[in-house]
Amino acid sequence: MKQGIHPDFTTTPVTCACGNRFDTKSTVEEIHVEICSVCHPFYTGKQRLVDTAGRVDRYKKKYEKVAEK
Repeated sequence: MKQGIHPDFTTTPVTCACGNRFDTKSTVEEIHVEICSVCHPFYTGKQRLVDTAGRVDRYKKKYEKVAEK
């Protein structure tokens, strides 16, 4: 491998939208995620709606007319 062409691989803090923070190794300085293993329904066993960019609201608005009929 050539020397001096690879980015630095350092410890990076990861911050979740739920507030959980942990460290990992990466080439970027900081990582922000929407969902992690602490708040993901698969790992917690609790069902909750994970609304990404208003998808749940758009779905409900789209199909509430059908439910009224």
